Amino acid sequence: MARGRKVNSNGERSKQLLLEKALELFSEKGYHETKISDIVKAAHVTQPTFYLYFESKDSLYNDLNTRFQRGFDEIMNKQSEEVEKGLEGFVRELKQKVHMLFVYIIENPKLTKIGLFESEQSLAVKSRLTQQFTHLIHRYDCAHIIQSYCVDQDIIVDSFVGSLERLILTNLLEHKKLPCELASDLVHLYFVREANYK
Repeated sequence: MARGRKVNSNGERSKQLLLEKALELFSEKGYHETKISDIVKAAHVTQPTFYLYFESKDSLYNDLNTRFQRGFDEIMNKQSEEVEKGLEGFVRELKQKVHMLFVYIIENPKLTKIGLFESEQSLAVKSRLTQQFTHLIHRYDCAHIIQSYCVDQDIIVDSFVGSLERLILTNLLEHKKLPCELASDLVHLYFVREANYK
């Protein structure tokens, strides 16, 4: 927070406006094509005002990326109280997590573009996704079931995350499918086999 300014003051509104306008510009033009002068012009503030809140364009971009990751981590770290061991419990929780992630993405498409696709930290986000999904497999004691698919578990999880990423771009952000439908389709494609439910 800027020196001498109170929360909810004009200064805090200026900071929020800078973040909003930067998010729009980064999303439209990309990081490298967006200049600080573009951001301050769009926010109708002065360049010195920008430097009250951010050391550089980089620090503002990192702030936006951190906001995406906070929301992402909140979703991924939520766990069901009761764990019904086995594939059905795993599928239920995985669908729920993917659905919540898709809703978050729909509500924050520009932030997602930065945090999941463009920033240097996006690779770490995808790596955490694979770790979370692997953790779920073990939490629900499904490793032996996944092994019966005759494909290495890491290959399945990496493919699942790759498909998730692709479907966000081609279906979710294009509004071709609702978050709940897309989450269900994706989880069923990878983890529901007819033989398991007969």
